[in-house]
Amino acid sequence: MHAENQSRWEKPDRWHIGIIGGSGLADGVGLEDAQEIEVSSPFGEASGPVTVGTLDGVRFTFLARHGAGHRLPPHEVNYRANVDVLKRCGVTDVLSLSAIGSLQENLAPGHFIAIDQFIDRTVHRGHSFFGPGMVAHVSLADPVCPMLASMAARAGEKAGATVHRGGCYLAMEGPQFSTRAESRLYRQWGADVIGMTGMPEARLCREAELPYAMLGMITDYDAWREEEQGVEVSEVLEVMHANAATARNAVRALAAFLPERRPPNPIDRALDHALVTAPAARDRTLLAKLDAVAGRVLR
Repeated sequence: MHAENQSRWEKPDRWHIGIIGGSGLADGVGLEDAQEIEVSSPFGEASGPVTVGTLDGVRFTFLARHGAGHRLPPHEVNYRANVDVLKRCGVTDVLSLSAIGSLQENLAPGHFIAIDQFIDRTVHRGHSFFGPGMVAHVSLADPVCPMLASMAARAGEKAGATVHRGGCYLAMEGPQFSTRAESRLYRQWGADVIGMTGMPEARLCREAELPYAMLGMITDYDAWREEEQGVEVSEVLEVMHANAATARNAVRALAAFLPERRPPNPIDRALDHALVTAPAARDRTLLAKLDAVAGRVLR
């Protein structure tokens, strides 16, 4: 490999954290040299511009998942464009901050949880960067980066939150909340929390060779508690607003916790053995779109 190709495609030993979260998150964390930048993607329009800057010498790039003013419902978010844009910005790792519902009594509203598994029940979203003309199959047995998840949990604790380490996230299509029957079923499946945005976000980050972790903010008990009413968006927003400062403090704490040098991560090479389409059968148009996501293995 030539030196110039090494510098372009291999990840640096410096952290660059991509944060996918709420529309006002970047404004309150105290980014130095903050800039808002429009980044285009061949996979369509991302949720909005990114905000880049530094915290404690660590580079961060923020992307509001639902766009400015929360204009996009979960099933209309262009997850492929969002992840592609972060990759184009040079992000090395991705932390998702997301509001979620609880499916377990001990996971109370106001608590945080570092997710380590997913059940994907979404059905109308672009789940892969690859397709006809360039087929790839990445391993998703362990969809979350344990190192990043552990540091995110520690950061949440430093910010004063009650943080549960590990839990299974049920990703539903939405935008409606669950029926009681669905909520009870998901509990039987072993899910701990439920949300509408974790998938295909985690899948796409793996395809883009981006280590991914999610720090979920629990806002409600979903619909499985028979003695209570179902979820109302007003209560979700109330808990989110009450914990917004904690989420920002967790991001700042994460910047302080990161080792000075970023060690190599096996997820950085998730595509090494994933491509199955023969070179002669590859679609050139799709290959061009994959330049940021998979350029390391397609060059």
